[in-house]
Amino acid sequence: MRAGDGMQAAELPLAGVVVLDFSQFLAGPVAALRLADLGARVIKIERPVTGEIGRTLAFAGRWADEDTVSFHAMNRNKEAVVADLKDPGELEQVKSLVARADVLIHNFRPGVMERLGLDYESARALNPGLVYAAASGYGADGPWASRPGQDLLAQSVSGLTWVNGGDRPVTVGLSLADHLLSCHLAEGVTALLVRKLRTGRGGLIETSLLEGMLDLQSTLLTAHLNKSAPDPADTLTPHSLYPTADGYLAIAPTRRDNLIQALVNNSASAPAAGPAGSESWVAEQLLAAGTAYWLEVLGEVGIECAPLRTLDELIASPEFAAIEMTQTVERPPAEPGGESLRLTTTRSPIRIDGKVLRNHRAAPRLGAQGRLHNGADPLAEAGPVDE
Repeated sequence: MRAGDGMQAAELPLAGVVVLDFSQFLAGPVAALRLADLGARVIKIERPVTGEIGRTLAFAGRWADEDTVSFHAMNRNKEAVVADLKDPGELEQVKSLVARADVLIHNFRPGVMERLGLDYESARALNPGLVYAAASGYGADGPWASRPGQDLLAQSVSGLTWVNGGDRPVTVGLSLADHLLSCHLAEGVTALLVRKLRTGRGGLIETSLLEGMLDLQSTLLTAHLNKSAPDPADTLTPHSLYPTADGYLAIAPTRRDNLIQALVNNSASAPAAGPAGSESWVAEQLLAAGTAYWLEVLGEVGIECAPLRTLDELIASPEFAAIEMTQTVERPPAEPGGESLRLTTTRSPIRIDGKVLRNHRAAPRLGAQGRLHNGADPLAEAGPVDE
């Protein structure tokens, strides 16, 4: 079975599951995207005129067809309806969708869904089989429960910024907390869908940016909470980045004595007494040859290492080509005779039955499936089918 063969819509494991996505940039929409990639029909519920905030939050100022490129990346393979949740009539129509859906996802602050009558208890009264997924910044309880969740802030309060050591904190330049939360939320939803299949009962999934950050640091936190004296014989080198004669080399944690011995064996001269094994000595040895040389030499003795690549170098590499991680999505023109938008983006990172998961539907235009006060009912008809 060749990886590029793909799967038909009906073959996907969540085919037939309907998800209402009330969430906004970033964790909630990506969680819904993960479900869409597994076959779920995801319908975004957005405010009139502006839609969800992700449509206008542009990374590096990049836009495509009146939406940000980041919005396209997070919302491909979805449908979209517009609803004014402050309008009683449109809110009732939204509740009608909730009564017939399988999953609801939101990341509003505590109290918002309660005021709308779309909190978990109210939604469960409408639909006992509903799987209700709520994402927050810092959990539903506690002193920070009402604060807005944001990736940088979650990284900062979680202790992650000090993980690398040194005398200054360092953040990860990606939305790490958001993407981890999206994984946990999608995992919880799929687990409750399995339970629903067995029992008919829905349920509530809750997680937060902070909990995702703490889970990421589980081994570090466990060691910190259970401090004991290390055995010097089992000391590992920290994960480290070193310059070489022609680039950089990443060395995964390994037994320090193994690394030192490998470098001594490949040193042009015997090391002086004392310096051998010091961090400066290790760095000096690695500068004596190129990255490819050290990949071979250290790999032969079981020391795991890799070259450091730029994004351009990664995209040009045979490893990147081998995993076929990209796909092209297409958005039809807004008016007849116009040009379609085609974007290259990533695909789902998982394979099922040896096949990659691809769908060529781009993110929907605002209200692509209509506005509810105009009688739109996306559940009255079947959703779009894979071309």
